[in-house]
Amino acid sequence: MTSALFSPLPLRAIEARNRLWVSPLCQYSCEDQDGVPNDWHLVHLGSFARGGAGLVMAEATAVLPEGRISPWDTGIWDDAQRDAWARIVDFIHGQGALAAIQLAHAGRKASTHREWSGTGTVPAEEGGWPTVAPSAVAFPGYAEPSALDEDGIDAVIEAFAEAARRSLDAGFDVLEVHAAHGYLIHQFLSPVSNQRDDRWGGSLVGRARLLLHVVRRVRAVAGEDVPVLVRVSATDWLEPEGWTLDDTVTIAQWLREAGADLVDTSTGGLVPGAVIPVAPGYQVPHAAAIRERSGIAATAVGQIVDAHQAERIVASGQADAVFVGREFMRDPHFPLRAAHELGVEIGYWPPQYTRASWTSRPTLTADED
Repeated sequence: MTSALFSPLPLRAIEARNRLWVSPLCQYSCEDQDGVPNDWHLVHLGSFARGGAGLVMAEATAVLPEGRISPWDTGIWDDAQRDAWARIVDFIHGQGALAAIQLAHAGRKASTHREWSGTGTVPAEEGGWPTVAPSAVAFPGYAEPSALDEDGIDAVIEAFAEAARRSLDAGFDVLEVHAAHGYLIHQFLSPVSNQRDDRWGGSLVGRARLLLHVVRRVRAVAGEDVPVLVRVSATDWLEPEGWTLDDTVTIAQWLREAGADLVDTSTGGLVPGAVIPVAPGYQVPHAAAIRERSGIAATAVGQIVDAHQAERIVASGQADAVFVGREFMRDPHFPLRAAHELGVEIGYWPPQYTRASWTSRPTLTADED
């Protein structure tokens, strides 16, 4: 069978072997709170590469210590983190997948407890820190942030560029700028959280300024061969006062001009309590609209759990690829299973696992059963 999902996707100078990709999945597992990825991250991400993913995206990785969502997040602001990531990237490459990293700053949603450690903002005596945002407007239930001044904004932009440089030194193939889910860049984009009256706020041009500055700097570091992706929340689900799909289509055009190659399309996250019509593939129409109306490549994410569903999304032209999260966590070999269910022959079953392939009928010995 010819499959759109299992067709290669060129990305500048490289190529993903298929279009079934791993979403960035926060693990909150740096137990030393130093931002250095460890064996958990190696096994977590490596299993997806072994399982046949075309691209494996590392979790939201902070460009500054104060940009972490929680004290247990990974980082890429120093060389020890770079070197630890290199080991993981090498394993992903050894399994035939592309390695990508999501560069992030959590803004007012930083310094929070991980789900199983508590709720709300982590106090300073427990390893927390003061947070920053475009405006001194708190995320409900969290501590009030300080509004970034010009020097602070410049430092954030430079931190993204330095993080991109370290990521390339670690061997990552693809860089993604996180501008979604209510984190710092999304906070600048949305009029709900950005109440500034200077050049970093006000109009859509002003609110998009930080994102475009970051993308241009990351593109300059990446050069001509490395793909740059941008994850967006296509809507706040707070119309008419919040960020909208029309806004996203407009900035997608600007992102393309700034050097971005693909918009990784999600939604929501700016405030709790937004009414979101969650259902299988509920965010796919947003990716399709961005792709059609802006001319930039786009991916879809959100309750994509079935091989035939993923195939339809790509084959119909609604998205160039799909990012999958929870289904990969349930089954790290989802692409191998999907290829079987779609009747597609692929050449990257791990040789150690071929006896488990659906087309294999080995003669079992007593110790292999």
